[in-house]
Amino acid sequence: RSSPCTETTARRRATGAMSRYMGNFARPENAIKRAEELINVGQKQAALLSLHEIVTSRRNRQWTKVLEEVMFKYVELCVELKKGRLCKDGLMQYRNTCLLVNVQSLEEVVKRFLKLSTERAETAQAEFGATLDADVDLEAEFTPESLLAKAYRLDHENEATEKETVTPWFKFLWETYRNLLDILRNNNKLEGLYAMVVKDVFKFCLKHKRTTEFRRACDLMRTHLNNMVKYKDMRDRPDLSLPETQNLYMEVRFEQLKAATTLEMWQEAFRSIEDIHGLMLLLRRSPKPQMMALYFAKLTEIFWIGKNYLHAAYAWMKLYSVSKTYNRSLTPEDERALASGVVLATMCITPYTEKSVFGDMDSDHQFDRDSRMASLLGYHIDRSRSISDVLSRELLAAEIKRSGLLAKVDDDVKRLYALMEQSFSPLDLCKKADVLFNVLQGTTIEVSEASPVSSFDFNSFLPRLRSLGIIRMVHQQSKVFETMKIDSLKSSVPFMPYHEVERILVQAIRSDYISVRIDHETGSMNFVGDRLETGFVKTHLSRAARLLQEGMSKLAPKTPADVGARVLGAELRAAIEAEHKRALARKVVIERRKEEAERAAAEQEKEEEAKRVAAQRKHEENEAKRLEQEARAREEKRIRAEMEEKEKQEALELLAEQAKRAGKKAPIVLEEGVVLDKRAIMQDAIQEQIKARQEQERKLNSLAKRMDHVERAKREESISLIEKAYKERSVDDEKYHAEQQVAMAAKHRAKWEAESAEKQRLMRMEGPRAEFARGVMIRRAEQFAAQEEERARKLEQMKKHKEAERLLQAKKDYIKRLQDIEAAVKHEKREKDRIAQAERRRQQEEEEAARRQREQPPARGGDDRWGAFAGSAFGERRRVDEAPARPPSGGSRWEPSRGGDRYEPRRDDDRGGGFGDRDRAPSNRWERGGGDRPPSRSGDDRPPSRSGGADDGKYRPPRRDDAPSRGGGW
Repeated sequence: RSSPCTETTARRRATGAMSRYMGNFARPENAIKRAEELINVGQKQAALLSLHEIVTSRRNRQWTKVLEEVMFKYVELCVELKKGRLCKDGLMQYRNTCLLVNVQSLEEVVKRFLKLSTERAETAQAEFGATLDADVDLEAEFTPESLLAKAYRLDHENEATEKETVTPWFKFLWETYRNLLDILRNNNKLEGLYAMVVKDVFKFCLKHKRTTEFRRACDLMRTHLNNMVKYKDMRDRPDLSLPETQNLYMEVRFEQLKAATTLEMWQEAFRSIEDIHGLMLLLRRSPKPQMMALYFAKLTEIFWIGKNYLHAAYAWMKLYSVSKTYNRSLTPEDERALASGVVLATMCITPYTEKSVFGDMDSDHQFDRDSRMASLLGYHIDRSRSISDVLSRELLAAEIKRSGLLAKVDDDVKRLYALMEQSFSPLDLCKKADVLFNVLQGTTIEVSEASPVSSFDFNSFLPRLRSLGIIRMVHQQSKVFETMKIDSLKSSVPFMPYHEVERILVQAIRSDYISVRIDHETGSMNFVGDRLETGFVKTHLSRAARLLQEGMSKLAPKTPADVGARVLGAELRAAIEAEHKRALARKVVIERRKEEAERAAAEQEKEEEAKRVAAQRKHEENEAKRLEQEARAREEKRIRAEMEEKEKQEALELLAEQAKRAGKKAPIVLEEGVVLDKRAIMQDAIQEQIKARQEQERKLNSLAKRMDHVERAKREESISLIEKAYKERSVDDEKYHAEQQVAMAAKHRAKWEAESAEKQRLMRMEGPRAEFARGVMIRRAEQFAAQEEERARKLEQMKKHKEAERLLQAKKDYIKRLQDIEAAVKHEKREKDRIAQAERRRQQEEEEAARRQREQPPARGGDDRWGAFAGSAFGERRRVDEAPARPPSGGSRWEPSRGGDRYEPRRDDDRGGGFGDRDRAPSNRWERGGGDRPPSRSGDDRPPSRSGGADDGKYRPPRRDDAPSRGGGW
């Protein structure tokens, strides 16, 4: 084992080597190339660490496009190696880099990260073709069951199972979602990205039915919102006063509510409703009408599941009001469904207050619970008022009657409402209601897409309505009868067994709604027992007095006062009015004076506030400077202390290493005032190492000599023993060899005898076997001969077929050669005709040139040779008025007077060359070229050749007089 000093030194060397190693790849471009090289050789972990150093380096605090590519490769490696925490560190650093420059780049990286994680999880799930187990906790590292199963698994069972392959990828995906929510939380520039990740989390929970993870995600979002509200001085805190921010937060909460109801997590759905309500109070604004309709629609489901029928009915009423007021696309069928829902929910409200099993001890809790639910519906209830004063069945029924809602409901619902709320049928109420129940049971109302409820079915209301119908019928019977047979009650309730009816009646009796005793011994029901204690009898006298007072007011109305009283009353009213006007005028004056005083006080306070702010600002500036100086001094002091401590620790490590070698105990701490010299300690350590090495070598030499002598003595003593053992072993081997020879011979003899007997037994079948083999060979010979004949016949047919094909191909080749010869003959004939035509054209041009030359006037005198030379080289100088008109194709001052190419080289072949060949017909190369170039001009504007005649075919070198003249001719 190495000492702590040695381990520390090795770790520092490794860190330094890594720093030097990373120095070569400090640029992101080089890091990407290096990572690719490491991936290609299978070192993905090293590639990830190299990219992590680049991402978290302080040198790369400014965003570049190359850094984005590094992040793409970084997240790919993190997903492949399942390094969620490492990826979180890199994304947090990249978030700080992109926050002020390019938020879009961070969004692209986050989307890439989510896409890769989701694809890997879905791919792993598709390989096994199974869904994720709902009991698996995606945040638990190991469960006791998994550890036990892994411990007791055999070697041949160590293959990857479904849970060991699929579950880790889903755990990593869930960790990805949590990390991204933690990275993107409470930042005004990342609100949209945060909302996108939250929606992806909800989709993940809905797709895989993850209720636990959905609850944790909701708790995490609540924590983020609470922290944002609590810490208002947070950097880049979202501004909740902006409409865009408010819409995002509302949209996310409503998506949370939808997901909770889809997963049937009603407790979490209720908490989501509370979150939305709290957010509305925090933002001091209501969401859009469509969202409010969804809010009340979900409230109806939540309250109905929680058996809060009163609040569910008020939620239906709110839903109907919001949809009727703001939804312009609401159809009559949608309105009929919503109105029917309101009426049915009102009918489902219990007509009495259910008492708790704890009695009055639970009243405060019940009041808080009801107040909390009423606030969700928009009603405020304080402790000075009762719940029934704000929310009650009677108030809701009166509101339905006042708004004329019964005229819009379904006809069957209207008849049911009239039967259960307005009629008095103590004997057959349930029988009449059963008919309507059967009609409503198979009835549904088709709603449109504009409706806030996706579907409307009467079946959800029927069980509750049946129970309340029984209570209503028994309550009416208690007003008419004193005693009733249980069999009569059974016959009057056709849709429910008696034990259920009795359970419903017991609950109503416990809540003091009806007073009845059920006597099973006599089979009767007694309504007389506690009749005087019911609320009906308690309020009997007050109700009678009220009715009598109303009747008296209608029979004998009060007479008006006399005239004097009326006059006195008018004077008093006028005096009171005048006094009131004077009080109002005085109040106006007082208010004006008060406003002036308040304005003066406000101005004075404003001046004082400005002075105070200026003094405060100056004080803050001075305080900031002082704090900065102190911070700088503390930082310098800390750096010096760290450097001294580092030197001290290095010296202690050297001392510990030196003491370790010397076998002594190293000092853990130094005494006060002791100063260590690192160089001197290092020099002493080197000297100690040299001495220790020399001593070790001396000891090793002495030990080698001692071991050599011992080994030599051992071998000398063992020689005689080895020889004795060899002789004894030789005798034993000879004896064993002889025994084995005898046994082998006996075994071989027995085997030979058995095989000889077997041969004699099989020799009896030799004749039949030979006869059978002869028959087989004859049959095979006949088959072979037939096959040979068939093969010869097929070969002959193939030869004939091949011969016919060769003859046909020869005929085709012969015809093709004849066609080629014919085409060549025709081509040769056309060439001859063309050459003859060209020769005729050339002769005509020569004749024309000779004629023009004869028509020219004679020279002006002088030497004939000079005139011939001048005429042939430069042309005849003629007067302008006597010069004949040049042909259209002739030259001018700025172009050659001849018709051919100015720089055409002279040739001595059959195509001609030089000046003497210009009078000839054009060569065949232009005609063979297909006429792409025009033929040469006629010889009327060409200069005459030196020889004055046709070319004799001899080569003549060019002369100085062949140069072009200044006049533009040749």
